[in-house]
Amino acid sequence: MIQAKLKVYRYNPQKDQEPHYDTYTVDDLPDFATVLDALIKIREEIDGTLTLRCSCRSAVCGSCSFRVNGHAKLGCKTKLSALAPNGEEICVDPMGNMEVIKDLVTSMDTFWDKLRQVKPWIEIEGEPPEREYKVPHSKMVELQQPMNCIMCGACVSDCTVLEVDEKFLAPAALAKAYRIVGDPRHAPTKESLINLSQEGGIWDCTRCMECVQVCPKDVAPMDQIIKLRELAIKEKLTKNVGAKHVIHFTESVSHSGTVDERTLPVKAAGLGWAIKNTGTAIKAILKGKIKPPLPGTHSSVAEVKDIRRIHTELEKKP
Repeated sequence: MIQAKLKVYRYNPQKDQEPHYDTYTVDDLPDFATVLDALIKIREEIDGTLTLRCSCRSAVCGSCSFRVNGHAKLGCKTKLSALAPNGEEICVDPMGNMEVIKDLVTSMDTFWDKLRQVKPWIEIEGEPPEREYKVPHSKMVELQQPMNCIMCGACVSDCTVLEVDEKFLAPAALAKAYRIVGDPRHAPTKESLINLSQEGGIWDCTRCMECVQVCPKDVAPMDQIIKLRELAIKEKLTKNVGAKHVIHFTESVSHSGTVDERTLPVKAAGLGWAIKNTGTAIKAILKGKIKPPLPGTHSSVAEVKDIRRIHTELEKKP
């Protein structure tokens, strides 16, 4: 048997002006106990006012997502012994980027609203076949990863872009979008990619990998976003800063073996943006962060021929 010490976020909007934390010591837990086990025992035996959401306790329903020690996790899948092998205090908070209803329960409205925005359903063109639709097995194997999503909201909770930009569609919705757009039965692929390439879409992800780290089902939302970007570029949907950045970044590396930071911002964001941010650029140059935009300040690396060869080989791949 083990003992657990939990510092739990508490907030009742009907009587609390500000959130606070309560600390609980939970005894006589089995060695295999999870964070959810401890929280349920607190609610049932120590403090009946504690509010949380849970259901299957088998990492299937996605209901028991919390922030545990600062990162989103499924409470039923997170063992206490792994978090606190020596009895360390464990901090439990509600999910981030969502409105707190009470204690550890958050509103999923933001999650579902963003999911609806990507139209998560397949649209078929023409008359349906007499029997079933036939899809290559290899394609469905590829789509299995985004299909593993259990809608727990962990990736949305810890999305660093959504923290500063509420317009961002967020990882879960974009991963679901790839599941639809990548399906060969989906007819309006280009139309979907046009919508996903707008502000708040696939090009606003900063690739911090937080969604990949916290996903309990290895959906790797960031990887699905990158696949959508690749499809968008193939469809020549490149009239945005994100796509231009990727294209010119690749051109720079294939040309000299390294990124030319002098010209990349101008080519990606435009001359107007560059002029507007001249002050920031000067400060960066003075601090040695970037090289001045002068002839001869950017040169090729010694291994540039090998880099060009690798780039050529990658370009030939389908």
